[in-house]
Amino acid sequence: MTKKILLVRFSSIGDIVLTTPVMRAIKTQYNDGDVELHYLTKSVFTPVLGANPYLDRLFTLERNVAEVADVLRRQQYDYIIDLHNNLRSWQVKRALSRPTYTLDKLDLRRLLYIRCKINLLPNKHIVERYLDVARPLGIVNDGCGLDYFLRPQDEINLQSLPVTHRHGYVAIVIGGKHAGKLYPVQQLVQVCRQLQEPVVLLGGREDQQRGDSIVAQVGARVFNACGRYSLNQSAALVRDARYVISNDTGLMHIATAFKKRIISLWGATVPEFGMYPYLPGEGSQILEAQSPQRPYSKHGDKALFRSPYACWTGLEPEKIILAAQGGIR
Repeated sequence: MTKKILLVRFSSIGDIVLTTPVMRAIKTQYNDGDVELHYLTKSVFTPVLGANPYLDRLFTLERNVAEVADVLRRQQYDYIIDLHNNLRSWQVKRALSRPTYTLDKLDLRRLLYIRCKINLLPNKHIVERYLDVARPLGIVNDGCGLDYFLRPQDEINLQSLPVTHRHGYVAIVIGGKHAGKLYPVQQLVQVCRQLQEPVVLLGGREDQQRGDSIVAQVGARVFNACGRYSLNQSAALVRDARYVISNDTGLMHIATAFKKRIISLWGATVPEFGMYPYLPGEGSQILEAQSPQRPYSKHGDKALFRSPYACWTGLEPEKIILAAQGGIR
């Protein structure tokens, strides 16, 4: 008899991508694949999951659980797997009253690390912790890493890129939701000047001005794609890059899903939170700032009180260039 399982994760891009091993494992391992798998998230993140072949149905909401509560009740789920563990997901579980497995977010341990610099967090990636939530259903880690699926309409027409970039480029992800995760513009300018390859800058519309500033100082060898393409088109650009330099943000995890070589940059946040690139391409490296105040915050917000460079102390452009060239291990 087919079982119905609902996965719940409302945000954000990277966190949702990090749940993809759980989706794949449930669909391929549970009861010989005899399972109908549904997912609940915010509507803005539909592109992240819209092409995932392991999902049978995708439910979304704008703001309130009440928007979808009735339709979810009619599904009569056998299990709910809550990988968010917040007020909204609690409302979902209360509304449906079905057997539930819930992620322990370890908020107190993370707060202790942020406030007191005492690290009691487990040495375990969040992907493995997500999988642990589903372990009572017989789910195990298949070791295949993250997934990200694109549709034909997400592919980039190379003619939309400058001629200089049509035969290869380095992708630099300059975007990020929180200020403490944004590597400073002037340091990015130095990185772009020292790289030998053409560069494509990636981010959202909110990053377009920062990208324009970099192009103005470096020149046409840098193409500012911030805000020009959809999320999935940006994902296609990441997939086709020679390698990727990225802040701690969603496109970093998408690059990981494509097994790219990634040089990830860490300022206000730290890899010890468990969200570093999971099984990325060969030669990937993690570069961290050296400020003794790190980590500044949970997400990288409220991190910069005096100087925009405070949380990036000790991560000079030269270290990024050396890593790009295969040095620094």
